[in-house]
Amino acid sequence: MNAKWKRLVTAILMMALLLGPIVSMQTPARAADGEDDNTFIVGFDAEFPPYGYKDDNGEYVGFDLDLAQEVCDRNGWTLKKQPIEWNSKDMELNSGSISCIWNGFTMNGREDDYTWTKPYVDNSQVVVVRKDSGITQLNDLSGKVVAVQADSSALAALTGEDASEENKALCATFKDLQQVGDYNSAFMNLESGAVNAICMDIGVANYEIESRGDKFMMLEDRLSSEEYGIGFKKGNTELRDKVQATLLDMLADGTFDEIAEKWGLEESICLTADDEVQEETAADDNTFVVGFDAEFPPYGYKNDDGEYVGFDLDLAQEVCDRNGWILKKQPIEWNSKDMELNSGSISCIWNGFTMNGREDAYTWTTPYVDNSQVVVVRKDSGITQLSDLSGKVVAVQADSSALAALTGEDASEENLALAETFKDLQQVGDYNSAFMNLESGAVNAICMDIGVANYEIASRGDKFVMLEDRLSSEEYGIGFKLGNTELRDKVQATLLDMLADGTFEEIAEKWGLEESICLSPDDQVQDGNVAATATDSTSTGKKNTSFWDKFCSITKQLAEGLLASLVIFFLTLLFSLPLGLLVAAGRMCKIAPIRWLVKFYISIARGTPLMLQLLVVFYGPYYLFGATLTTSYRFQAVIIGFALNYAAYFAEIYRSGIQAVPQGQHEAAKILGYSKSQTFFKIVFPQMAKNILPSVTNEVITLVKDTSLAFAISYTEMFTLAKQVAAAQTTIMPLFIAGVFYYIFNFVVAFVMEKIEKRMNYYH
Repeated sequence: MNAKWKRLVTAILMMALLLGPIVSMQTPARAADGEDDNTFIVGFDAEFPPYGYKDDNGEYVGFDLDLAQEVCDRNGWTLKKQPIEWNSKDMELNSGSISCIWNGFTMNGREDDYTWTKPYVDNSQVVVVRKDSGITQLNDLSGKVVAVQADSSALAALTGEDASEENKALCATFKDLQQVGDYNSAFMNLESGAVNAICMDIGVANYEIESRGDKFMMLEDRLSSEEYGIGFKKGNTELRDKVQATLLDMLADGTFDEIAEKWGLEESICLTADDEVQEETAADDNTFVVGFDAEFPPYGYKNDDGEYVGFDLDLAQEVCDRNGWILKKQPIEWNSKDMELNSGSISCIWNGFTMNGREDAYTWTTPYVDNSQVVVVRKDSGITQLSDLSGKVVAVQADSSALAALTGEDASEENLALAETFKDLQQVGDYNSAFMNLESGAVNAICMDIGVANYEIASRGDKFVMLEDRLSSEEYGIGFKLGNTELRDKVQATLLDMLADGTFEEIAEKWGLEESICLSPDDQVQDGNVAATATDSTSTGKKNTSFWDKFCSITKQLAEGLLASLVIFFLTLLFSLPLGLLVAAGRMCKIAPIRWLVKFYISIARGTPLMLQLLVVFYGPYYLFGATLTTSYRFQAVIIGFALNYAAYFAEIYRSGIQAVPQGQHEAAKILGYSKSQTFFKIVFPQMAKNILPSVTNEVITLVKDTSLAFAISYTEMFTLAKQVAAAQTTIMPLFIAGVFYYIFNFVVAFVMEKIEKRMNYYH
């Protein structure tokens, strides 16, 4: 009975280890806001005295922690002191692991990143040196090695965007500026002579100098002055207001000053009874994220220099400049545009976005471009009118206006009848692929937007022609999330200002679209068809370059994507290989429910497309839990999705390898007195590793190619980048170069795995 219970407990613990990381990775943490329960979690750097540190008794103490304890006592909360890795403070806060960052936290330069209390401490950045160093002023630091804490206010004062010219010039004179993880390491380096000075907060400097005896001194010159506040997750004004009100009560009854005197900071206090926090508005977030198809010239695409450019992106940049916003250009997978918009990953869809048929699905600006759906054919095809398409293979982009014009609910009877005469209507992912098919003869015609057609025809030489007959006319607008009228109105007003002063027309002329513009000062759509205007090579910004220059340019751009693919590859292996071993253990567990549960997970991971799993991991938190998706989560979702998928495959490979070891070896090990763990790691595991290596090699090689599936959630890796460059330069060369990169990548992987296999061959 005891042995049975031991096996049960072991199996449960093993299952917890297996499912714990999966659940924690996929389920957004509930905000630790101190309101859903009475626990108030303070995130702090445990090596930052006198604000927060571990004393001689092993207790976390400090000025900020004493303030936090008093705030909790007055609100009936339980204080939890949570030491954090300072570089991970934002992830801790945004994930809900902590309620706030309260640890001598500098507000300057971070005003828009957090929801802040009013400042409560005035602080300066100073320089500490050894007394016998001979350094008495800032100029003496020339040629010296200076230490500073990573991601600290002192580092920002020397190298940040808002650093003064004097500080930048001073920093340029240093022999080296070394970033350290904590001030204890910094002072050890200073005492040993490894560094000559430390730049740091004055409060911490006073504490360290007093604590470490008569060895160090502070220079009189200051690098900068700043203020400390308490940082909450952006938008968490309710909890911030409670803490702020409590601090003011403590100030009124003298408790705040008593705590400050205890820690020798009474002269640094700047909190006053008149301090009241101001409500935040949506305008605090000045980043405007435009979602666009990066293979849709001339509206949005990647040019020869690797930059995202286009008519719509130029308009967006001008709108942002006039509103003081920061433009972020976010390439998206077009079929996922609605999920991107509704999840909050992008602010709008601005990319030759057809309004017709979608009027009730988005909050729209008024139309700004009149567009027509046209047909492009090869000049030598003999096709001169729409009726000639009978019996032909026609290509169209998936989820495009051209597809809707031919097969949609609002398609005209003429177009529906025309589509019935086609031999086949093929949907393609992008127009570059469509033109490759048209040029090769795989399709006979392409239905597409007139603006894109003009660009492609002008870019690809004298091979193609546009039919005079139009399939339909439509209008382009900017689509916002349904109900987001406030942002829509700001953008609309700015576009009208640009129209009034002529900027709108200038941008349209730059891209050869001046005859397609329909925006008017009174917000009325102008009637009329779009004229078919040819866009010459100068208007598209294309340059005549030699083959070698183009090859080098493309290779340089793809190298960036290769790095992203490498990161996906190595991190997937790092997580999936050990996780697969745990899954294999669960798969062979003698407890039936655990075995069934793991078997179900494996069947899901192996039985559904990896692309679908990536979509679920990325968008699931929003649609299931209402969590706001951050920019960084896109990459995390890629790694989580890949790791969970490949862990299932590796688990089955491990299981086959373990079960291939003869039972007699288990029995022999038992006779020799080996424990179960010794038997596994000394007898079974080495043989398993040798036996499964060919199968693991196959999976690893497959992983190299599967990294391209990250495009499903708009993460730009090498293949996605190659498609974007190919679309912009209207050439297949980037795809060939990407293929060479993949081949070399796999060749190296196969070579390394073969060497490992030979090393593990006992008989070679």
